[in-house]
Amino acid sequence: MTSHAFGRRALLAAAALPLAAPALAQEGFPNRPLRLIVGFTPGGATDISARAIAPKMGEVLGQPVIVENRPGAGSNIATEVVARSPADGHTLLLATLGALVVSPMVIRLPVDPARDLVPVSVAVDLFNILVLPPDRPWRSVAELVAAAKAAPGRLSYGTSGIAGGPHLAGLLFNRLAGTDTTAVHYRGGGLVVTDLLSGQIDFSFATAASVLPQVRDGKLRALAIPHLERSRLMPDIPTVAESGLPGFDVPSWYAVMAPRGTPDAAIARLNAAMRVALEDAEVATVLNRNGLEPRWTTPDQMNEALAAERAKWTPIIRESGIRVD
Repeated sequence: MTSHAFGRRALLAAAALPLAAPALAQEGFPNRPLRLIVGFTPGGATDISARAIAPKMGEVLGQPVIVENRPGAGSNIATEVVARSPADGHTLLLATLGALVVSPMVIRLPVDPARDLVPVSVAVDLFNILVLPPDRPWRSVAELVAAAKAAPGRLSYGTSGIAGGPHLAGLLFNRLAGTDTTAVHYRGGGLVVTDLLSGQIDFSFATAASVLPQVRDGKLRALAIPHLERSRLMPDIPTVAESGLPGFDVPSWYAVMAPRGTPDAAIARLNAAMRVALEDAEVATVLNRNGLEPRWTTPDQMNEALAAERAKWTPIIRESGIRVD
């Protein structure tokens, strides 16, 4: 199942979960403030997502949800903190898809997200855009592919780090298009944008939040969305899949996780509270302003999506030989 298809199915299951705030607060859970751990510094997309969702979740649950930043090691410190916390539903992790699926394949971790954490719900979609400097002549994915095939190893794409979403998108691009483009790794998305603007690199699968202003100002050219569906925030930009590379899909989303062993009843209450938060108009406005789209799922749907992503990326990462330890 694709990452977007399971989001649509979630809507069909929504009616089965309780929504009323009193019902969520009356049966003993939660009985104290909750912690929502974020593995990055304040101000980034994960932090923005957490701080948009947490207040509304707290209203529904009858206890405050406190966002706590624990940056470091590509968010793996935060993952370990939550995995080793009591499994009572009061300590949660806002995790990236990469931390849940890719990190265990490329780095030795003290905990295993698949073994030590359980899903509550997806929280937001983070859309990327295939962008390039305006002085590059390519006006479509097909033209970019043709240029890359004509000059093997010559075209470069920027990433915000090894094994991150933009890097994986470049690997999948090479695999499906039969091209040989070169990854240039940076220590953050801002540096990628800087070198795109100066023409030092040829393209990037950059986050929408980091490049939308430049795209709107004509300083960068947007070719496509690297997801199976167009973004509601950018409906005029086609997908890579519809632009000549069928099946191209590099989802990027954040999800709330709990320590394994957390009671099912607590997971159900947390999931229902997230649904209320993610359907709130004010929450959606804050997320949309930052290039993010709210998305609620059931835990089972999220487990299916995680399994599909692991199956997709395992052979690609093995073939590429990526390791960061």
